[in-house]
Amino acid sequence: MTATAVRPETSVRRQQLIGLTAAFGIGMLVAIQSRVNGGLGEILGDGIPAALISFGSGFVILMIAAALVPRIRGSLSRVWRTIRDPRNTGGLRWWQCIGGLCGAWLVAVQSITVHIIGVAVFTVAVVAGQAVSSLVVDRLGFGPAGPQDFTTLRIVGAAVALAAVVLAVSDQLAHPNGLLLATLPALGGVATAVQQAINGRVARTAADGPYGAVAAGVINFGVGVSALLVVFVVDLAARGLPNHLPSNPWLYIGGACGVIFISSAAAVVRVVGVFVLGLGTIAGQLIASLVIDLVIPASDKAITLPVVAGTLLALIAVVVAAVPNLRRTAPTH
Repeated sequence: MTATAVRPETSVRRQQLIGLTAAFGIGMLVAIQSRVNGGLGEILGDGIPAALISFGSGFVILMIAAALVPRIRGSLSRVWRTIRDPRNTGGLRWWQCIGGLCGAWLVAVQSITVHIIGVAVFTVAVVAGQAVSSLVVDRLGFGPAGPQDFTTLRIVGAAVALAAVVLAVSDQLAHPNGLLLATLPALGGVATAVQQAINGRVARTAADGPYGAVAAGVINFGVGVSALLVVFVVDLAARGLPNHLPSNPWLYIGGACGVIFISSAAAVVRVVGVFVLGLGTIAGQLIASLVIDLVIPASDKAITLPVVAGTLLALIAVVVAAVPNLRRTAPTH
């Protein structure tokens, strides 16, 4: 009897540990995408077409998957029917399907700022925005896990993350332009938490399992591509054509990275919630971005002691805020 009573809690902890590990991998892909899109934006001389190429290629991949897999199309149809159903008083709303706007913002910011401030500073700035925003998003119940209370350790974790970004950009305080650029990815981090929450709701409505997550990815990328197309037309009229497309195939994998981490995040958020997903993602981003800037730097700025210290401090924030969540039971659905 005792073993039977303990087993569900053990299963919950295992699920959340797997979810946190998956979130770490998602974060590593975000850092890789940041480096790729930043490099593409630098070569094109314009971050907007680079963002459109990244989002557009991801959308094409997902549309091919939807065309080949009937269960993905069925999941998309379920979302559409839910939104249009006049009796839908407590289900999915149309505005919960526009998470792609947040994704489009983050990808555009990647393409514009990474080659100037570097992947590490970009990532630490995203961390601060994401840590604070995910705390609020979870409290308001935007995600599929429902409202989650503030706790002392969650608040401390978010505060430490903010301190980390201040430390990471401290050597740029004398350069207002660099500091201003660092605020853009911070806003991207805010948008990311909102995106993860509402994409999780879309996935839950679409279907259980991977098909619902992929369907959420299709909607996310469709909205993002539509928004970026409008911005690209305006950018084209104002700035003219970008530079010639590069021949390096690695600069075009940003969309594939996005497909994997957007769909994965939509599935994982249902298990661990927005805040823990955000912190696990942050840890992966921080470690990968520091390695990327050491091995294949995106800018001519050397890795400084404040950047390394800020990265380590942000990782401490992850540990402080995430570990207690592994002791909780999983959210009910």
